Amino acid sequence: MTLPQLSESTEMYLKAMAELGGGEAVAIGRLAERLSVTAVSANEMVRRLTSQDLVKHTPYKGVTLTKKGTAAANNVVRRQRLWECFLYEHLKIEWARLYELACSLEHTTAPEVAEALSVFLGEPKLCPHGNPIPAAGGSIPQLDGIPLSEVQLGVTARILAVRATATNVLRHLYERDILPGREVIVVEAAPMEGPLMLRVNGREAVLGLLLAELVIVKII
Repeated sequence: MTLPQLSESTEMYLKAMAELGGGEAVAIGRLAERLSVTAVSANEMVRRLTSQDLVKHTPYKGVTLTKKGTAAANNVVRRQRLWECFLYEHLKIEWARLYELACSLEHTTAPEVAEALSVFLGEPKLCPHGNPIPAAGGSIPQLDGIPLSEVQLGVTARILAVRATATNVLRHLYERDILPGREVIVVEAAPMEGPLMLRVNGREAVLGLLLAELVIVKII
């Protein structure tokens, strides 16, 4: 599929929808919150994206990416995650800042530069946060895992990926050793949707349920 040249704001909306929705509808209010814009601005952009056949808006349900929109969003995600690999492996940038810094590079990266970068990096399949890197054609494999928030007490799991994007949240997880490849056990779950007490590689850590939803794990 030949993708059109898109503005930076359009790419940001499409990428945010891909990250928030996972194939499901995303409420416009949630999209506005993610992008730090007003609901009026988000509604106006959604109308534009709908007219370009990039998204489909269903009243009272939310917005979903079309096939064309999904390919465009995955193209942005591919550039983002390739830059994360480069920054982490070759420039030794702090793990928690990778998403933030790669965001400033993804929109100015020409297709030929992205593919040269992929070759230079050895065609990586995962970014440093453990998330799959979309193929050049726009397809993206799905992780075979579940959110940490769904793991039963006493069960051992291996962390596959972290889907947080905010630098302060990523740093919070890093400081607690909640990283791809680590083994984790849910030791205790506080009532009333309270935090989880975890054991990560022999260390204890406490994590709220909202954050635990952003950590994808595979039961061992």
